[in-house]
Amino acid sequence: MGIISFQGARSKTKKQDETPIKVSDYMTRDLITFNPNQSVMEVIETLVKYKISGGPVVDDNNRLLGIISEGDCIKQLNESRYYNMPIDDAKVEKFMVKNVETIDGNVNIFDAANKFLQTKRRRFPIIEDGKLVGQISQKDVMKAALKMKGQNWHDK
Repeated sequence: MGIISFQGARSKTKKQDETPIKVSDYMTRDLITFNPNQSVMEVIETLVKYKISGGPVVDDNNRLLGIISEGDCIKQLNESRYYNMPIDDAKVEKFMVKNVETIDGNVNIFDAANKFLQTKRRRFPIIEDGKLVGQISQKDVMKAALKMKGQNWHDK
């Protein structure tokens, strides 16, 4: 006599949760940006007001020109004091980092985490068709990890 199953018909195996894990799924799209002709004092006011540590510098066509950070602003403050120069005259263009490393929006969020570790950067701009479309930060990667808690960490 064979074994009889009392479990009834088995349902098909459920596909794992398809939680998005690309940079573009977690990047910030509504960015505070700066203009190269803005004063560093304006940047400092904005950084303090919005509690951010830096932001992209773009032209009128939203093309990325650089990034300015708290550190860049502090460098300018230090120089203005050392040379006894007015800070109001300092422009973003002089103090921003121009050689900016970007990341592709289609990259896996955990590959982005690895890039953060390797480069010691706090943020990476995302460019599409030559225009700034967003930015991924270390905090965005941590938000992704929290959202995916309990799941497998590999590509699906």
